[in-house]
Amino acid sequence: MFDRRLVQHFDWVLLIITILIATVGVITLYSAVAGDPARSYLYVKQLYWLGIGATFMTAAFIVDYKLLEQWAVPIYLFSIILLIVVLFFGKVVSGSQRWLTLGPISFQPSELAKITCVIILARHFSKDITHEGMSVRDLFKPFLWVIVPFCLIAMEPDLGSALLILLVAGSIILFIKIRRGSFIFLAALGASGMPLVWSFLKGYQKQRILTFLNPDRDPMGAGYHIIQSKIAIGSGMLSGKGFLKGTQSYLSFLPEQHTDFIFSVLAEEWGFLGAVTMITLFLVLLVWGINIALRSRENFGTIVAVGIVSMIGWQVVINVGMTMGLMPVVGVPLPLISYGGSSVLTVMIGIGLLMNISMRRFMFQRFGR
Repeated sequence: MFDRRLVQHFDWVLLIITILIATVGVITLYSAVAGDPARSYLYVKQLYWLGIGATFMTAAFIVDYKLLEQWAVPIYLFSIILLIVVLFFGKVVSGSQRWLTLGPISFQPSELAKITCVIILARHFSKDITHEGMSVRDLFKPFLWVIVPFCLIAMEPDLGSALLILLVAGSIILFIKIRRGSFIFLAALGASGMPLVWSFLKGYQKQRILTFLNPDRDPMGAGYHIIQSKIAIGSGMLSGKGFLKGTQSYLSFLPEQHTDFIFSVLAEEWGFLGAVTMITLFLVLLVWGINIALRSRENFGTIVAVGIVSMIGWQVVINVGMTMGLMPVVGVPLPLISYGGSSVLTVMIGIGLLMNISMRRFMFQRFGR
């Protein structure tokens, strides 16, 4: 039977924050595509995806999240199979083979992999937490859990999603606690391996990194995106040009304005105040998510919550950073703001799990921490 205490502990704050961010996203997306007849319908599709996402979010907070701990390995393996399938049968768009098509619907398995990596790592660490911190040997098995999807996603290629999985895994490990010597060793190992990583990057990926270091080296080519994005953000000044009055976006000077660079659209039309308001909403969401993690009374829920918060948080940092020229352009969407069904579903599932953990915190006793 459904426990009435779950209704009493429903997290209305998290739901309201999510609705507010999604509303900002639809309004901004409407403005981003208003000047492009070929894409003017995308905000309607985004509403459909949000509706579907709400269904998945409901399922994510109704079903006891502890079942995910039991089914973590099969869920992870299913995600890996999808990543393998997309390499052979995926749809190629702009040189990347990231999408699987099922009838009229296309989705990115790499988005599902973000959630499944959080779940499998939470399962592993919840059973093996020590007060002394994790050693390099302790991290060998989690490394295998992470490196497989990382490599498969990087082969698509989708460097942004692959790096995001590493960042989320790293955030979870730092939360669990890693020994200082092990951290220094891994940091040195990572730094020494950068030349090898560089040799495996595609030509356009290298170009993006070089352009990040110096956008003016190719202002009409690789640096065009960043330069136009900075112009849009700067032209918004304090209060913005007004809704549907952004010249950079309306005249299509701003590339990928409905996905990667949608923050630039918002900043141009609503200015510094609008951008700060949006970032504040995300900060409230992240702080609330951390609060849910800390209030959880068992380790699996705590680690899942930390993983989801880091997944959303890193996407915000990377997306906003790349539109401002502070990070390389790696194609990471702004959660619930950028257009994209796969991203919307992933974030909504993650928020549903946060609600689930928040609602059921009174049903468990913490152990091992």
